[in-house]
Amino acid sequence: MTHSLIAEPPNFASVRERVAHLRQEIPPHVRIVAVTKTVSVELMREAYAAGIRDFGENRLQEAIAKQAALADLPDLTWHFIGHLQRNKAKQALTHFQWIQSVDSLALAQRLNDLAANLTAPPKICLQVKLRPDPSKFGWTPEDLLERLPELQKLSHLSIQGLMTILPLHLSASEQQQAFQETHALAQQIHQHATTPLPLTELSMGMSGDYPFAIEAGATIIRPGRILFGSRPT
Repeated sequence: MTHSLIAEPPNFASVRERVAHLRQEIPPHVRIVAVTKTVSVELMREAYAAGIRDFGENRLQEAIAKQAALADLPDLTWHFIGHLQRNKAKQALTHFQWIQSVDSLALAQRLNDLAANLTAPPKICLQVKLRPDPSKFGWTPEDLLERLPELQKLSHLSIQGLMTILPLHLSASEQQQAFQETHALAQQIHQHATTPLPLTELSMGMSGDYPFAIEAGATIIRPGRILFGSRPT
């Protein structure tokens, strides 16, 4: 796998071209969740025309407005990828098929209680934090392993896997190591002797580091900038 698209070469002018090039670079089993924070509905429609069906948002109100504007596209899957406060959990369950950023037992239990009356359990990922980072939320490996018995009891959730966001400014070797550790943690949980969780998904890797994530076993990547360009500050 080459890393050419990370540098955003100027010859890829359209979203369609960027999506097509990215798909050529990654294995067919890897799901692309296009991160669309501050991205216009018009550009999202271009991504849809290029084959993107999964969109990731981290702000509820922005996402809800976009969902209304794209209501004519019935086959979209929406992923919530931002920090979710417990008092917004019901709203998130109403508007998202996936919640990738479940970063505490309290939030998981709140979602489980709310999902009791749903016809299909929401798909979630447990957000882990393997490196110190004051700007990120997530379970430490030690806390997550300790809480496996409680997580196993949450029968109204479909726990799919782990999600991670790396700190900024890690070197390439540090990125590789962190992704490999995330994969190893997922395997440890999947094969746990007494309280295993059947994790099948690894959501890791964004525009600047997705090749390393895929090499480490990512099944979901979350590119934004390489598809839509740099966001306004």
